[in-house]
Amino acid sequence: MYCTVPNMKTKAKVKIVAIVGPTAVGKSNYAVKYALKNNGEIISADSRQVYRGLNLGTGKITKKEMQGVKHHLLDVADPKQQFNVEKYKKLAEKAILGITKRRKLPIICGGTGFYIDVVVNNISYSNVKKNLKLRKKLADQSPVELFEILKKLDNKFAISLNNSEKNNRHRLIRFIEMAKALGHVPKIKKAESLYDVKWIKLELPKEKLIKRINSRLKSRIKSGMIKEVGNLHRNGLSWKRMEELGLEYRYISRYLRKLISKEEMIKKLQTEIWRYAKRQMGWF
Repeated sequence: MYCTVPNMKTKAKVKIVAIVGPTAVGKSNYAVKYALKNNGEIISADSRQVYRGLNLGTGKITKKEMQGVKHHLLDVADPKQQFNVEKYKKLAEKAILGITKRRKLPIICGGTGFYIDVVVNNISYSNVKKNLKLRKKLADQSPVELFEILKKLDNKFAISLNNSEKNNRHRLIRFIEMAKALGHVPKIKKAESLYDVKWIKLELPKEKLIKRINSRLKSRIKSGMIKEVGNLHRNGLSWKRMEELGLEYRYISRYLRKLISKEEMIKKLQTEIWRYAKRQMGWF
């Protein structure tokens, strides 16, 4: 069985599986089938599915779809509060330990590459808080442009980056964020990985993925996604917080505020979800 319990004497690495890929590619369903065949439990790696109540908008797997497979790190945070990668790392490591003690296979599944990267590569980042205003300002910048900004803020750190890091928008934005807050980028702590990782990357041809994104969006709207956003707001989730949560919550909230039409909302979501999928593919 592809699973082991940590052995402190021999320092044997825990075997885990990471199922990755862009949104709408079918990761959740694949992970359930894999878990059923390999006596596994699933750890979600999705930066929005950690929040309670964000269901249709994030494509959160249902109890029925789980088919009895235990899932971790879903619904662990209040959407009114910020959740960060350090919290995710701590909870994910705790989940992995529990799964291995039960002699089952830990399966990390999701599209938030940043979360997966921090866990499997045992990275600790600075506790500098997110600067959402800065992130929004940098959102449309290319990796080349972001790298030039970073060089001006911390040239020594910038030139130490490898090619992969220079082309990673998510990391560059985080480095800029830290440099803006501290005057420099603090040293990132990277210890030896605790895990022996088997990677499974799911892919689809561009045309098929776009078609699936658009079809899934229409299905979720039909299933009540707009109503979900309205209910969240009535239960105290601010429009400002909806904007921060992005994608479905951002554009549906704008529609509900009558800032855009339903047709504009759908068109914008189709475009932005595809852009998000491309960023995910670039990360993995």
